[in-house]
Amino acid sequence: MGLFPCFDREEFDPGRPRKTGFPRLGELIVRDFWDNFRAGFLALAGCIPFLFGMFFVVSSHAMFLAPVVGLIGGAAAGPELCAQTDILLRGLRDDVGRAWWPTYRKAWRRSARASVLPGAVGGALLATQLFMLLHADTLQVSLPMGAALVLSILFLLGLSLHLWPQLALMELGFGQLVKNSALFFIGQLPRTAAALAVYAVYILVSLRFFAFAVSLLPLTNFWLPTLPALFLVYPGLDRAFELEQKFRAEQTPSDH
Repeated sequence: MGLFPCFDREEFDPGRPRKTGFPRLGELIVRDFWDNFRAGFLALAGCIPFLFGMFFVVSSHAMFLAPVVGLIGGAAAGPELCAQTDILLRGLRDDVGRAWWPTYRKAWRRSARASVLPGAVGGALLATQLFMLLHADTLQVSLPMGAALVLSILFLLGLSLHLWPQLALMELGFGQLVKNSALFFIGQLPRTAAALAVYAVYILVSLRFFAFAVSLLPLTNFWLPTLPALFLVYPGLDRAFELEQKFRAEQTPSDH
């Protein structure tokens, strides 16, 4: 018995032509809701040390602790964020129908150790950026500097959006992951920009309706903005790593 209950859903027909655009995204949201929700919920739980650490650092105005808190919190969150990405990618390539908990656990174990360093570095950078942005008045951050901070946060999110899928799919060194992520970021800039717009809208709406957003956080958590963002950049990942072709090749022997 898994950590979460199972729910019946419409059986997936691999012979049916794949939808495109918004109908395809809607299909993914409905079909894989519980799989994505469970992975996102665990990713949110993995980020609790980072969130509580940031609350303490911001409320105590201890800037020197921000990168430390981000380093520790990011290292703790990395494996869950990577495992969530693995589950989302499986939905995007229609690798569905597997038992969820064994699939998630296998994905987590496969990349847990490798995801600690990217999570720690990204967490330290994000915590420092957020602290400076939230203390812009106290630190006398100018308007151009504030805009640069916002752009740097979006750039970090864009790199992460390309980094976690690579980490979930293959074994690469940290330097190569960052290099590839930067190349993906630039190489498909329109799609990356659209994906970042999804994150930006989600964050702005959550801040505007903060109390309501917090009450929905256990349900929406991280999968809701990440799925459409990953949906937008997935074609570039598929072309580079032949995800669909490799998945079909793995499935072919089982058909005989």
